[in-house]
Amino acid sequence: MVKVMFVCHGNICRSPMAEYLFKDMVNKNGREKDFYIKSSATSYEEIGNPVHYGTERVLTSLNIDCSAKRAQKLTKEDGEKYDYFIGMDEENLYFMRKILGEKYYDKIFLLLEFVGEKDNVADPWYTGNFNKTYTDIKRGLTGFYTYLLNNARELS
Repeated sequence: MVKVMFVCHGNICRSPMAEYLFKDMVNKNGREKDFYIKSSATSYEEIGNPVHYGTERVLTSLNIDCSAKRAQKLTKEDGEKYDYFIGMDEENLYFMRKILGEKYYDKIFLLLEFVGEKDNVADPWYTGNFNKTYTDIKRGLTGFYTYLLNNARELS
């Protein structure tokens, strides 16, 4: 089983969008038993809050229910529990490294790395453009899924 944690600043916009889109992707490919997928925040600001209405609107339009999701904080203990920590931007990576510690640096990635880009997924909290965020996350997830199919021995 491949264990994946998507991470952003508050765990209400980008990382839950990635979490639920990736769950949908693996389910549609009949691989749901091969994955454990969650998301979390690098900050405490939104802990316990539901998904942002903009993210919920995008997911609902795709018939994906995220109503049970509540923001949670990434912890040092997560380092041992997950195989991949996927951040949405460079600031997320910085704080993920601080929280998880040097031992887990090799598990930390930027989402768009999986499509050959060093770009950040823009935070729709500030841009208001949830459709652009969706497009970038979807591209990144497609690349990540392909990467896993080609490289994760648990999926062979």
